[in-house]
Amino acid sequence: LHVHGCSFSDLFPGCELTASTKSYTFQVDEEDASDHILALSVVCLTDGAKDECNVVEVVGRNHENQEIAVPVANLKLSCQPLLSLDNFKLQPPVTFRLAAGSGPVHLAGWHQIVPREDASFEEDEDLSDEEKEELAPIVPARKQRRQQ
Repeated sequence: LHVHGCSFSDLFPGCELTASTKSYTFQVDEEDASDHILALSVVCLTDGAKDECNVVEVVGRNHENQEIAVPVANLKLSCQPLLSLDNFKLQPPVTFRLAAGSGPVHLAGWHQIVPREDASFEEDEDLSDEEKEELAPIVPARKQRRQQ
């Protein structure tokens, strides 16, 4: 997937936030029948960064579909130029925004596509009547006596 100079794939995705490109939105086709997971691994300053605070926010939606912005990194060249986010998982659509500083800040991670299972089938549909009869009923376990 390649949008506005940023690419996210299963191998090595990434985008760069700068003074001129302060945000990047990762989204998927709403009609896609798959679930998408975007995991953020690393946020780091790159060549040309000034020794200033660079705050990166993730903008998404909460369970009530309200937009929320959460700072995930505060980078400064002299004390913390890189932050590992240990595959911080997000559900698209999600926007990465440079809330303070001029960057450049590089974001990297991975994008996973998980096909959804068809929820309309019944669990026992694949079993024949004979196979259903062969399944043993569940019986409660018996207490064992302790031998003295």
